[in-house]
Amino acid sequence: MPEPGTVERLTTIFHEVFDDESIVLRPEMTGEDVASWDSASHIMLIVAIELRFGIKFFTAELDDLKDVGALIELIERKLQRRAAR
Repeated sequence: MPEPGTVERLTTIFHEVFDDESIVLRPEMTGEDVASWDSASHIMLIVAIELRFGIKFFTAELDDLKDVGALIELIERKLQRRAAR
């Protein structure tokens, strides 16, 4: 179960990047579920997540993501690793 704060922060990022306050994140959500989610907005999304959460993604990690649920899990793993240092 994801941390509520993670989902809230990520929702804010989605609203800002896609300029759409109606987006409600669901674990099974993919780029096909957001009309304006294209390759350029995907890059902006990833950069915004890295900046806001203070984490860094590797390309291989991003290639393995299938949906928003997997993205949330990856963010939380990175936050836990950072906190453990």
